[in-house]
Amino acid sequence: MSVDKKRVIVALDYPDQQQALAMAKQLDPQRCRVKVGKELFTRCGPGIVEALQSQGFEVFLDLKFHDIPNTTAKAVRAAAELGVWMVNVHASGGRKMMEAARNELEQVNGSNTLLIAVTILTSMERSDLQEIGLDIDPLEQVKRLAALTERSGLHGVVCSAQEVKPLRDIIAPDFKLVTPGIRPADADVGDQKRIMTPSDAITAGSDYLVIGRPITKADSPIESLARIDAELSPLI
Repeated sequence: MSVDKKRVIVALDYPDQQQALAMAKQLDPQRCRVKVGKELFTRCGPGIVEALQSQGFEVFLDLKFHDIPNTTAKAVRAAAELGVWMVNVHASGGRKMMEAARNELEQVNGSNTLLIAVTILTSMERSDLQEIGLDIDPLEQVKRLAALTERSGLHGVVCSAQEVKPLRDIIAPDFKLVTPGIRPADADVGDQKRIMTPSDAITAGSDYLVIGRPITKADSPIESLARIDAELSPLI
């Protein structure tokens, strides 16, 4: 089985298509994938995905669908028919929702879209969970939701890199772990609470690293990406 060497997903967290495409032009689709989130997709619609694909990029559509099973399943199908590389739902939507989404995805002829689930947002701590009625350590809730996601037939989860090792003890080796909150050692922490460096995350068992500002706010985004690649190369 070939090893996927392209582990970095650059978060294009911009308010409009012009800025997002300008950043994409400073990157290399042979060295990274890109993430389109809620703000950019809501403003620009499917056109931004198609524009990035025309530049050669594989797109992670990060919309975190969470609705009744049929609605979520149809949204996942629409993403697959758009040709995105990866799309996600919220694991807290439950087994029926996730199974419906996976079943719908399987009906899309020729689709290779990966379907993953969000466990707990990396900005959340135990106090945040308590406020929504979950008096539980974040790691325990992440493990519970990751196991449910795997049983529901999805390809992986989004989780903090600090949660990767405990998850690897309870899930299959090919279950994908996608980790935001990745910051090179010399980068600003920002609003992420549970973070890790790129090399530490890969060593822990992360499959894909979502990295935004350390690349997009760098003086030279392609050089920042190259430094991260060089850091990861011996590990994959």
